Amino acid sequence: MRAAVYYGNQDVRVISVPEPGDPGSGEVLIRVRRASLCGTDVSEYLHGPLMVPVHRADPVTGHQGPTILGHEFMGEVVACGPDVETFRVGQRVTCGAGVWCGVCSWCRAGRTNLCARYYTLGLQTHGGLAEFVRVPARTCREVPPACSDDAAAIAQPTAVAVHALRRSGWSPGMRLVVIGTGGIGSLVIGVARAWGGETIVAVDVDPSRLELAEWVGASHRLQAGRDEVRRGVLEATRGEGADVVVDGSGAEGVLEQAVELVRRGGTILQVGLPHGSPRVPVRELVLREIQLVTAVAHVCDQDLPEALGILASTDLADRVVARRIPLGEVVPAGLLALVRREAAGKVLVDPSR
Repeated sequence: MRAAVYYGNQDVRVISVPEPGDPGSGEVLIRVRRASLCGTDVSEYLHGPLMVPVHRADPVTGHQGPTILGHEFMGEVVACGPDVETFRVGQRVTCGAGVWCGVCSWCRAGRTNLCARYYTLGLQTHGGLAEFVRVPARTCREVPPACSDDAAAIAQPTAVAVHALRRSGWSPGMRLVVIGTGGIGSLVIGVARAWGGETIVAVDVDPSRLELAEWVGASHRLQAGRDEVRRGVLEATRGEGADVVVDGSGAEGVLEQAVELVRRGGTILQVGLPHGSPRVPVRELVLREIQLVTAVAHVCDQDLPEALGILASTDLADRVVARRIPLGEVVPAGLLALVRREAAGKVLVDPSR
């Protein structure tokens, strides 16, 4: 079969590799119909290996060496392993990609995204940028009939956005600011709009991303210097500041900016991963009783079904998908297009082409 294989820094090759083989106990074999590229894939391509265990075996999976990328994908079940009763051959499924052990204290508490032995398909072991992939059945959910293949391909990142908003405590009626409207930031906006959000302010330095944010559901968009953004947010929130501010970028100075934009008693949600050690204005957080919370990945049982429901009942996927490409074009028309910001939105890959 053909697959997009990561060999190292700026070295991804679409080549022929052996098929995954028959599914084992609790596994399903999927013919991939759509995959989606992620900012994490771009980071690995440009700056990696960061999480992909090319040079050293992963402590959980034991995998080492060239790795098939792809942690956002959906497809058709073509074989079920022993003990799999939840799926049948021919069903369309989407995969949450994160794998948990089910027995550690975090898993028993329902926080499977914090599992002591958590790993992600397409990062710590082979993923779905291929014609076929073998995955644990428990990471998959059936795709509703009303949900297209394109929409189902972005269920995993949409689930990340769902999890993030849940962690923030945001609810319809609250005023939301999202700083950094790339992949996850735009989906946070889309989920908030689907849940009934009205005042949703998008902040970014890139005009094309702000256009996407508005198209996805932002009620206001701000691209300006720090003072102008603060004035714009105060105008949109009747002078009080936002109930929830999401840092979706992790860029230098954004956390401090978020403190300026959130209201007293509000919440800052950190989703973007900062480079280095950002300055945290703890005194201001304390004096204004601001909560600083974080979110990572998603809880498959809770967030993936909700994401599929949103994607099946709205046009969110149509709004965030920028282009569809064949597997052979994954580097020039996919990864490099995202690096150069030539694609404002999600890039989908069809492994059959």
